[in-house]
Amino acid sequence: MDVILTQDVKGLGKKNQMVKASDGYARNFLLPKGLAVEATKANVNEMNAKTDAERARMARERAAALEQQKALSSISLSFAVKGGANGKLFGSVTNKEISEALRAKHGLEIDRKKIEVDAIKAAGQHTATIKLYPQISAKITINVTVEV
Repeated sequence: MDVILTQDVKGLGKKNQMVKASDGYARNFLLPKGLAVEATKANVNEMNAKTDAERARMARERAAALEQQKALSSISLSFAVKGGANGKLFGSVTNKEISEALRAKHGLEIDRKKIEVDAIKAAGQHTATIKLYPQISAKITINVTVEV
């Protein structure tokens, strides 16, 4: 019997996938537990429509991420942080501060969890990586100066 899975089923398949299951397994386990629906023409058409809509959504998100990558590639942020005479900072520049600076100076809404940066605890030029989408990331330059 052909069924369309409504959830991931270990050893059988992933959600929204049409698979062949034995009649007893489908009627006695998959269908009553809501793990699958029978593969009628209407259900197959609905599955195809959902798949197409998901692909279109992913394409839009990818295109938006590529646009954001272009916008971020030329950005450089500057921070003046209190520190000692030898260039060490009293504290560090965090993801949250970088996110807030991007919002304030450039109008870009970037979640702080998407920003990857090593601990910035010294003055100088640093690089932060912003993950925008799977396999799409942008690098921005961060200039830190010591404010005595």
